[in-house]
Amino acid sequence: MIHGVVNQSCEAIVPLVISNSNRQTRLIDAVIDTGCTGFLSLPSEIIASLNLPWTGIDRGTLGDGSEVTFEVYAATVIWDGQYRDIPVNEAETDPLVGMSLLYGYDLRIRAVEGGRVSIEAIK
Repeated sequence: MIHGVVNQSCEAIVPLVISNSNRQTRLIDAVIDTGCTGFLSLPSEIIASLNLPWTGIDRGTLGDGSEVTFEVYAATVIWDGQYRDIPVNEAETDPLVGMSLLYGYDLRIRAVEGGRVSIEAIK
């Protein structure tokens, strides 16, 4: 199970450990974004600090309907206690956890400041 908290801005935040192929790691706080269909987005600073390898380009549609192109990188996250290789979209926002990473999990959010966020595998 993964635990997080709702912050002052009413964002559901979970801690994630991101690593590269050399097992260099970085702990980040990521915002749950149910409007994002990808796995994870990270700003260029985190991608560069971990020297994540570029794997290609992906297209996406933002909430306002505009289309964007994302640079895509390979990373490993520790997700529910397991190492998981995932694609990461580069975006100059706070790190975002998307629905592809949440797929197969039950997401519960107590939507008040300081409220509990829990992510548990569907049995």
